[in-house]
Amino acid sequence: MNKWLKDIYLEGKLVKLIPLSKQHRSELVDAASDGELWNLWYTSIPNNKSVDDYINFALTENIADRAHAFAIINKSTNKIIGSTRFCSAINNNRLEIGYTWYAKSTQRTGINTECKFILLQHAFESLNCIAVEFRTNWHNIGSRAAIARLGAKQDGILRNHLLDDDGTYRDTVVFSITKEEWPTVKKSLIFKIHKPY
Repeated sequence: MNKWLKDIYLEGKLVKLIPLSKQHRSELVDAASDGELWNLWYTSIPNNKSVDDYINFALTENIADRAHAFAIINKSTNKIIGSTRFCSAINNNRLEIGYTWYAKSTQRTGINTECKFILLQHAFESLNCIAVEFRTNWHNIGSRAAIARLGAKQDGILRNHLLDDDGTYRDTVVFSITKEEWPTVKKSLIFKIHKPY
C-alpha cells in the first residue's frame, strides 16, 4: 500500500522543513531552551527529559501514515528552530497542521507565516486535501490569533476535549481552511510574505 504522507522536504525563503529524526534530539532541546518553552502550561514542547518520547511518538505516527513530522531550519543560521507536522491524517482528503512551535527569538519574525504557507500549499496542491485543520488550547491566545491571521476560520470549540496530566480538562479550539478558500488564503499569505512595507 502506498503511503500518502511520504518523506518530503519543503523550502521557502526563510525556512527549510526536513523530516524529523532522532538525530535532531539535541537541536530540538536547544531550540526549546530559547524561551524555556516547556514552561508554557497550555502546550507540550519537549525538554531534555521528554524529547525522546516526543520524537518516538512523532516517528510512530509517521510509520502509521497518520502524520509527517518536520524539523524547522532557519536558513539564515542553518539551525533547527522548532518543529511542526502534518497530523490527524485519517484519510486522504483531510489533515491537521499541528504540534508547531518555534524558538522564542524567531517568533513574530515572519517565519510562521512562511512555514504555514509552504505546508498549506503542499497540502492543497500536492496532497489534494479538501480541508486543513488547526487545533489549539483555548488558553493559548497567541496561537489562536496566529491561526486566524493565516485566514483560517474557527469551526468551534470542543469543550472538555482532553484530560491533561494534572487532571484538568482542555477546551480545544478548531479552525480550518477548505480547498475552496485556499486560492484567497494563498493570495493573502503571499501578500503578507512579500508585503512592500
